[in-house]
Amino acid sequence: MAWGVWGRARRGPVGALTLTALAEGLRASQGRPLAAPSRGPQTEPQELEPEAQVPALASEAEPRSAATVPTAGSEPCSPPNAQEPPPKGANQAPRSPWEEGVLADLALYTAVCLEEAGFAGTQATALTLSSTLEARGERLEDKVHILVRGLLAQVPSAAEGRPRQAALRVLSALALEHARDVVCALLPRSLPLDGEAAELWRSLSRNQRVNGQVLVQLLWTLKGAAGPEQQALAATRALREMLAVSGCVGATRGFYPHLLLALVTQLHELARSAGSPDTPKVWAPSHRGPPDSHASCAVEALKALLIGDGGRMVVTCMEQAGGWRRLVGAHTHLEGVLLLASAMVAHADHRLRGLFADLLPRLRSADDTQRLTAMAFFTELLQSRPTTRLLWEEDILERLRAWQGDPEPTVRWLGLLGLGHLALNRGKVRHVNTLLPALLGALGEGDARLVGAALGTLRRLLLRPRAPVRLLSAELGPRLLPLLDDARDAVRASAVGLLATLVRRGRGGLRVGLRGPLRKLVLRSLVPLLLRLHDPSQDAAESSQWTLALCDQALRWGLLEEVVTVARYDSPEALSRVCHRLVQRYPSHVPSFLSQTQGYFRSPQAPLRRAAAVFIGFLAHHASPSRVSQDLLDSLFQDLRQLQSDPDSAVGAAAHVSCQQVALLAAAQSRPRRPLLARLSRRCARTPRAPPVFADSPFPAQTAEAAPAPDEPT
Repeated sequence: MAWGVWGRARRGPVGALTLTALAEGLRASQGRPLAAPSRGPQTEPQELEPEAQVPALASEAEPRSAATVPTAGSEPCSPPNAQEPPPKGANQAPRSPWEEGVLADLALYTAVCLEEAGFAGTQATALTLSSTLEARGERLEDKVHILVRGLLAQVPSAAEGRPRQAALRVLSALALEHARDVVCALLPRSLPLDGEAAELWRSLSRNQRVNGQVLVQLLWTLKGAAGPEQQALAATRALREMLAVSGCVGATRGFYPHLLLALVTQLHELARSAGSPDTPKVWAPSHRGPPDSHASCAVEALKALLIGDGGRMVVTCMEQAGGWRRLVGAHTHLEGVLLLASAMVAHADHRLRGLFADLLPRLRSADDTQRLTAMAFFTELLQSRPTTRLLWEEDILERLRAWQGDPEPTVRWLGLLGLGHLALNRGKVRHVNTLLPALLGALGEGDARLVGAALGTLRRLLLRPRAPVRLLSAELGPRLLPLLDDARDAVRASAVGLLATLVRRGRGGLRVGLRGPLRKLVLRSLVPLLLRLHDPSQDAAESSQWTLALCDQALRWGLLEEVVTVARYDSPEALSRVCHRLVQRYPSHVPSFLSQTQGYFRSPQAPLRRAAAVFIGFLAHHASPSRVSQDLLDSLFQDLRQLQSDPDSAVGAAAHVSCQQVALLAAAQSRPRRPLLARLSRRCARTPRAPPVFADSPFPAQTAEAAPAPDEPT
């Protein structure tokens, strides 16, 4: 009936009769001090060769059994040394390796005999083992590591069916009363996690009497380990195996938020560690799955925890939004936390109150990873109205205001997001006096996350009923225009999108000539929008196309077809018609249009420099000579002559054509002051102002093929 290394080491198995005799002899010895062990059972091992007397597994497992596991009382777990002899006493007898083997075999044999007894059989197994050891003056808790090592040795050679089930039943019997010791003994075998150890973890997970205790011990191990240590990795792999078993997540009732936060915080620690191998490249879409690394194990354990709790939609939302990739990124982890919390608000609201309560003490943690992870969760959970009722709203506002004054940009970013959620989570705008100054101030920040959060919150604010469109139009004017030409692609596209939302909300007033601040903002944004149709960033180019379509609808230009044609095909004819309409509708703004366009001659992007040169040429062709000052013409002429030496030949060619148009415009005026311009204008005065002819652009169009619908910006 015996299996594994014990039977192989003794050259012959210890059969059922031997086990029964040993058990009976031990029972008969109860009630009186034990002398030396009976010679009967020891005659067989005395014939062994010296190297066969000590099982190989014990010597291999000993160095790895010294890991400590923190418990709820924060006491370290130091498994007893397998080779260390027990303390000598009057009621103890020396222990030989053979007797340890017999002890493991006895445990398995007892479990087989009680296989049909269910939970009672598990209890009886533990009672039999405890009684047997007490008869020898020993305690079962001192032998747990020995028994677990024996089970790990037995499982590979145990046949499917009753032998293997016996080994798993013994493990459950031990974990029922000694979960901490069982976890300590199994953790070293999870580095790496072999098949036998994985099977034992899964068997513990299936036993509803013990899985909760084992999960608690693994949680404390995870929380007690500092950084990406080997012990934390072993506990994470064990959690992944256990949580993947159907029904196991139900055992986390009472500490589910603790476990979820521990896994997410561990991912933050791994992302911040300099030596972490888990960079985004390991999550490339071409890979079928993540490697068996620490971060990937934590992500898989987190997925299993969510799915087991009915949160499959949370996992799906994270996959679609790239949330798992962000969670393991060194610079994107908090974005992943925000996505996870937002998905839970939408699809796992039954866990939000408990999670919110567990976050509060972590917000003041001295550990940055715990504090920032808790802040990110706290920020997104403010979207849930039932959750925010757990605290007084003034307390939440005071906390978010304090974050706004923090010197760390990340904290200010999270505080800004939280203010937006709190102000807008009831379908109407609240706390405007606190929200607006924070949002407008963030537009001037150097951190792109802060600027992006402010732009996104302002857009959400504008979409609310009775939004202060006129106030925002006046306040955003001097702040939004520089962002349309921001060097960061994401900021540029978001700024254009905010302008589109502003136009959409105020288009009713624009049609009847109202909305003075908004009308001024739109006219000052026309040149950036038209030139950004050629933006190298596709998002910025497409957003500019949508915004121009909304402006065309609100101001009734009738230029939608021309805007789309310029965006898709870079058509000079369509751009000429746009310039002609603008000159007709807004003649007093022509000098401003020319000056704004002139600023793009120094753009580092060749497509924008060429677009500016072409735009100047058509504006000069359609402009009235009386509307453009001589100083402006001199400045344009000088800059266009310099632009003809541009490294990009297409830019130089466009500048040459536009330079001729400026000269024609100057010829239609009185005498130019600049000598070169005067000579050129006299020469051009003999010819009519022919339209400029530009060569085809060598730069590809950036906007999508779909025609824009002016009802909603991207």
